[in-house]
Amino acid sequence: MKPPPHPHGGASTLFALLSLSLLLLRLLLRLRLAAFRDAALSLNLLARLRLRPVLLRLPPPGTGAAAATTTLRVWCPSTPSTKPPLLLLHGFGGDAKWTWARNLPRLCRHFHVYAPDLVFFGAHSRSSSPLRSVPFQARCAADAMRLLGVRRYDVAGISYGGFVAYRMAAAEARDAVGRVVVMTSGVAAAPGEMREMAAREDRTVEEALLPKTAEGLRFLVRRSMHRPPPWMPDFVLDDFIQLMCVDQRKERAELLQELLKNGAGFDPLPVLTQETLIIWGDKDQVFPVDLGHRLHRHLGEKSRLEIVKDAGHALQLEGADHVNKFIKSFLLDERPIGPGVTVAQK
Repeated sequence: MKPPPHPHGGASTLFALLSLSLLLLRLLLRLRLAAFRDAALSLNLLARLRLRPVLLRLPPPGTGAAAATTTLRVWCPSTPSTKPPLLLLHGFGGDAKWTWARNLPRLCRHFHVYAPDLVFFGAHSRSSSPLRSVPFQARCAADAMRLLGVRRYDVAGISYGGFVAYRMAAAEARDAVGRVVVMTSGVAAAPGEMREMAAREDRTVEEALLPKTAEGLRFLVRRSMHRPPPWMPDFVLDDFIQLMCVDQRKERAELLQELLKNGAGFDPLPVLTQETLIIWGDKDQVFPVDLGHRLHRHLGEKSRLEIVKDAGHALQLEGADHVNKFIKSFLLDERPIGPGVTVAQK
């Protein structure tokens, strides 16, 4: 005679299966979350925004068999259009896809957007050159636009990308750049001043901007954003580090040291001839908003400063709607902008 079934047997089995499913889901997320997000961003650019990745081999800075090989990946429009060309330059927080994720959908409606992964960022932008300077990055971006057949364009850069944008407008692509947008970039700080700011931190600039641990990345996010995400589990952060912070780490650390040593490569900093929009978050903990005011004073009448309240250094994320609106208004308005400072509420 069979014993009667245990009254709680079915519930116990269901609970065990549910626990196993949750464990498998967590393992899947632990292994794939950042990679899945990266793939989703690429799919969005390809299918929705009609941008395609183009891998360019750039002309070497020298001649002969020993000349360096440099490749640059650029997200470009898939089809021609009459929209004005806009070059977007990212900072140290990620590659072009991750940096401009909240800006490209809006900006692509109005502009023919080009978004490169700067040299030593992403999986494809690489160089055998020993050069690590902002002038080198500026020349690479300018060469890429020439190879793509874009003779005249506006440029917008955030943080490190702001240094490169300023350099392009002043030197390497002076005749090609129309208007300039500089966001939360310490280009107006002297190199010695930037070194002093870095020395006041409780960790090195490489540890801060190229984290190796979840705690280090959590510090970077909180340093970059006025209102960081409230939930940042270690397994998600570790996955992002493996995706974004491991490859070409040595080269990016050298970029940082060169930036602290020579800034944009000017002494003194020239005044741009192009009309320039400066955008800053009032809670920026990386480059204080005073540097935005200083750059505005340095550029004078042909510049305008827009300050977004309750936004930090990662302005393109925290203040995305304002950034998109400011860029569109500034670049599509043919009238002289006139001097001034505006504070935008979030």
